[in-house]
Amino acid sequence: MKQLVFDLIDRQGGSISYAEYMNLVLYHPEHGYYSSTRQKIGKGGDFYTSSNVSDVYAKLFAAFFSRIVEKDLAEPAFCEIGGGTGRFLEALLLEWKNCSPRTYEALTVISVEGSGFHRNLQMERCADLAVSVQEQLPENFRGIIFSNELFDAFPVHVVAKIDSQLFEVKVAYKNGALVEEFEPLKNEEIASFLLWQNIELSEGQRFEVPLAMLSYMRMLDHACEAAVIAMADYGYTNAEWHTPARKQGSMRGYFKHQMMPPLLHPFEMDITTHIHFDAYEKKAEELGWNLLVKERQDQFLMNAGILSFLHEHSHRDPFSPSAKQNRAVRDLIMPGGISSAFHVFLHGKGIERLTEDIYKKW
Repeated sequence: MKQLVFDLIDRQGGSISYAEYMNLVLYHPEHGYYSSTRQKIGKGGDFYTSSNVSDVYAKLFAAFFSRIVEKDLAEPAFCEIGGGTGRFLEALLLEWKNCSPRTYEALTVISVEGSGFHRNLQMERCADLAVSVQEQLPENFRGIIFSNELFDAFPVHVVAKIDSQLFEVKVAYKNGALVEEFEPLKNEEIASFLLWQNIELSEGQRFEVPLAMLSYMRMLDHACEAAVIAMADYGYTNAEWHTPARKQGSMRGYFKHQMMPPLLHPFEMDITTHIHFDAYEKKAEELGWNLLVKERQDQFLMNAGILSFLHEHSHRDPFSPSAKQNRAVRDLIMPGGISSAFHVFLHGKGIERLTEDIYKKW
């Protein structure tokens, strides 16, 4: 399959951008990593997500989102984007039905998934839950939109500053191996992004430019009439991008839970980058979205009531359902755990604020 990359490089005159490379190896409709039938998430895959730790993550969001609908702050419609296997959506809907039967009965549910393989998995898993699985978000959507670790897998361009000059890092091949090449920066969209975010690279710094994320946000804005747009992901602020630890950027591959260079296993591994929190916030503001919630994920989970999912139990069996759920709650909020690297953003298009009691225990 590497020949597919070589062929694209040849067609493009000898090199391609990292964005073109990622788009091909991750999203090719037949051979792309996310289109393949191999297991990707969990012990037998390449990486873990918050929603894979336990269904308690989905249960927490079900209770939180159902309260938003109960308070008439959003219409009874829920859309998950990039839900993968459908595990999160199934657990969320089952809990929503349990904690708010009235709003569940009125709920319209949509899953937007680009991978045909994952669409089939979702339709099987959620067959009894009246989920409409689609490739794209329908026009004029009104309700709640949620994504978890969506933008970190979007294609990005890569730039570097060498001898006081900006270069775009390109992908080429030599002697049958993929290699990097450095081309003086010509892409005006990249230059405009750096100016828009007031980014000045230091000497030797590499930096990922998320043009696809901004384009997708514009698409979301066009498709939504009135919505709570919730996003959970890991990323950095512009100030954090300038720390010495971030000098080489954040792009990496994950293959069987091992970190790999991004050019090593095309089509066979995940490639990810940390998202740009400041760019996400500024674009949301420019689109007219109102910031409703911005918190580190562990703090959000605490405020939203995750401790109410702890079970009192006297079982000595450490693998009982209660014991497993209690461990999952701990893992999601413990210092230095998975949630400490994530932030949760909620924006409202046509929604000015959330009521304070959304955070109260249910």
